[in-house]
Amino acid sequence: MGKIVVFGAGGRAGRRAVAEATARGHQVTAVVRDPRQHPDLAGTGTAVVAGDVTEPDSVAEVAARHDAAVNAAARLDVPAETFFPAAARALLDGLARAGVGRLVAVGIGTVLETAPGVAVHDAPGFPAEGRAFSLGHAAGLAALRGADTDIDWVVLAPPPIVLDDEAARTGRYRTGGTRILPMDDATPFSYADLAVALIDEIETPKHHRALVAVAP
Repeated sequence: MGKIVVFGAGGRAGRRAVAEATARGHQVTAVVRDPRQHPDLAGTGTAVVAGDVTEPDSVAEVAARHDAAVNAAARLDVPAETFFPAAARALLDGLARAGVGRLVAVGIGTVLETAPGVAVHDAPGFPAEGRAFSLGHAAGLAALRGADTDIDWVVLAPPPIVLDDEAARTGRYRTGGTRILPMDDATPFSYADLAVALIDEIETPKHHRALVAVAP
């Protein structure tokens, strides 16, 4: 098994990624801003460290001697159009310096397309606050796409709905491209199954330098 560094490990997606990776026997470094706030993350196969996903030096330090990275970090106290591009640039720089070649990131479903070139967040009446956050994600994706990098990155975007943090892991999911995947409204998508998709892309990479829709 390998060593995986998870940025944003204190959030719902990050915690599930940590749990999924450790359950599969990987050694995990859980990166959070303040480890004192997350004593429950530490456990067998998991080390909890402080780090800043927007600082290349910090990324390089915590990612050293790892095989792959997951980014599930987000901040609501920093403008999204500032945070997400800064994180993308810092990850590409820091991971390259650390010798980590694979990055699997959590995206947002509102950047997916409902028609060619038309994102969910461009729909008439889409909430302004939500659109700003989504545009920040889109800017981070643009930073990845525009970078001259050897990092093999992929962004997995779950459906633009509230994911279920209580539903049990099924291990089942579908992937697509940049378009929204059709869904049965009665079938929620869980953070647990999003984590399965994240770690699968580390163990058996199937998508490269792309935005990929993922759904139940």
